Amino acid sequence: MLSNTLFAFINQDLDKLYLEIESYEKEENLWKVEANILNSTGNLCLHLLGNLNFYIGSNLGNTGYIRERDLEFSKKDVPRAQLLDEIRETQLMLQKTLVGLPDSKMNENYPLEVFGHPMTHEYFFIHLATHLSYHLGQVNYHRRILDV
Repeated sequence: MLSNTLFAFINQDLDKLYLEIESYEKEENLWKVEANILNSTGNLCLHLLGNLNFYIGSNLGNTGYIRERDLEFSKKDVPRAQLLDEIRETQLMLQKTLVGLPDSKMNENYPLEVFGHPMTHEYFFIHLATHLSYHLGQVNYHRRILDV
């Protein structure tokens, strides 16, 4: 089932995000920005979790999650332990929501026109997986450049 495959990829990348956050030697560096690096690792983490919790949790899993996207980029100094807990909570939500989702659902249109046109759940969830992977690469570079 496609939903199980998508869950496996997203979950794997969330495990990597967890390890990146955990690997910072100095917790305060999670919130560091410099020169042309505009978003801190902490803010990228909040953004990724907000994205998944809203687009999958709220809109498919009916979790009641309310997204505050502006806070994902403006909130600062969230403790590392809280970020790590929120990653694990997001993984549990994804497992409950995606695992076993019938392929027929994946072929239905997603309820929101996020890009201004209709798209299937499959299309949008693949976008969410690649969006996560893109920002995960940024997090890795941020840690290696800014955690000094």
